[in-house]
Order: sequence, then structure tokens, then C-alpha cells
Amino acid sequence: MTGDPTMMLREAQLRVTRPRVAVLELLERHPHADADTIARAARESLGKVSTQAIYDVLGALSDAGLVRRIEPAGSPARYELRVGDNHHHLVCRRCGAIVDVDCAVGERPCLHVSHDFGFEIDEAEVIYWGRCPTCRAHGGPDQPGRPAKRATLAD
Repeated sequence: MTGDPTMMLREAQLRVTRPRVAVLELLERHPHADADTIARAARESLGKVSTQAIYDVLGALSDAGLVRRIEPAGSPARYELRVGDNHHHLVCRRCGAIVDVDCAVGERPCLHVSHDFGFEIDEAEVIYWGRCPTCRAHGGPDQPGRPAKRATLAD
């Protein structure tokens, strides 16, 4: 996060609420968290807050461009604060760990298609799949078709 959550919300012309501030702070500490994980953590810091309220907050933050939603196959939607740079992700097939990877070529849209079919391409979404160093160290066979499991804030 590049600044104070309160200022970010005001600059985006969003009302400053405790749940919005809490979600921004949680995503600063735990990028790539899913909504249920964020809701559980928000309840720990705010007390009573519904999962639907957190979904509403995430929707508003996404619409305002403060949060990016990513959807790796086989995983619930994840949220992060790194927006606007068209970066990509590495996802571990075993534990579901997700890390950011800078743009494949260094400028938008990162990949050049063989035929654009008349589209004006402004973004590419790339997800690299494999095993993280921890899972590789524990050995065992690759499971190339296995979707990532849900990661938690404790992971």
C-alpha cells in the first residue's frame, strides 16, 4: 500500500469506514487473501462484521481501483493492493502460495499475440503454475492438474 488507508479512500472519493480501513490494512499485511479469510481477520479486529459486508467492501475497493481481484483456477477470488501495473502471479499447485511476478516483457500488455483479431489489447493476465520452494523441498510427485488449495492468513 502506498499510503494511509484513510487518505486512499478519500482520494478515491469513497466514504471512510472502519471495515474499509480494516480491509486495506489486512491486504497490506496479507496480499492474495480470499474474502472469507479477510472476513475472519476483520472480525478479530472489528468485532461483529458480516462476510457479505466484507464482500461489499471488496467490491467497492475493486471498483475504485484500490484493490485488484485475481481468480486462479480452482481457487476462490483473491485480493491484493498492487494495482495498475499489469503484474502476474506464480501459484504453487500444492499449498496454494501466490507470489507476484513483474510483467513478462516489462511493458503493457506484456505479451504480443500472433493475431489480435482487431482487438485493442491493453492487458494480459498470466498465471504461472508450479511448486514453491517449501513444497519442492518436501518432495513427492508433481500434481499438474491439481488446483491450488485455499491459503489462510496463518500460511
